[in-house]
Amino acid sequence: MAEAVATKTKHVLPPLPYDYAALEPYIDEQTMRLHHDKHHQAYVDGLNKAEEGLARARQSGDFAAIQQLERLLAFHGSGHFNHCMFWQNMAKPGEGGGGEPAGELADRIKDDFGGFESFKKHFFSASVAVEGNGWGLLAYHPVANTLYVQTAMNHQNLTIVGSVPLLVLDVWEHAYYLRYQNRRADYVEAWWNVVNWTDVARRLTRAGSTLS
Repeated sequence: MAEAVATKTKHVLPPLPYDYAALEPYIDEQTMRLHHDKHHQAYVDGLNKAEEGLARARQSGDFAAIQQLERLLAFHGSGHFNHCMFWQNMAKPGEGGGGEPAGELADRIKDDFGGFESFKKHFFSASVAVEGNGWGLLAYHPVANTLYVQTAMNHQNLTIVGSVPLLVLDVWEHAYYLRYQNRRADYVEAWWNVVNWTDVARRLTRAGSTLS
């Protein structure tokens, strides 16, 4: 009798938490539609396909394609979950987007980076300098009890294992090319106007941060 194969509910594309045009003029409506509806959807589809392939491999006992399947799982899974956070990390300018962090998040940034402006320069420089496609991240590491600025090549490479992402910035060209062309630095500078610091602060609290 064949062993039953565990099945999971398929991943689905979550709706944006705001209208496509909500982040204008910093991120344009057309980019948001293409980015969310097409690019993010492709990562959702790729993740489902990778998980289905792994389920078939377990059922058949044929793991000849395991290296490729695990690579696709990491790539598409990270692409999906990074984007889920990216949309929530932003808000309409003047209605939750922009400004500076407050409370524990502001205190942690001061302790770990020397102040908000120092952090901004660090994050900006790291994000602009990502080679090819990738992400800029602010992450909390619970073992070190420290905030780190990190970068991710593609969606998943170069980050510190065990880090908990709090704030992510997509610097793949599809995130900005329609409005900013090859001017990634202009896009990153404009993006500060839509950062949802309240969402970032909630993530820090959930990550279990404690001030030194």
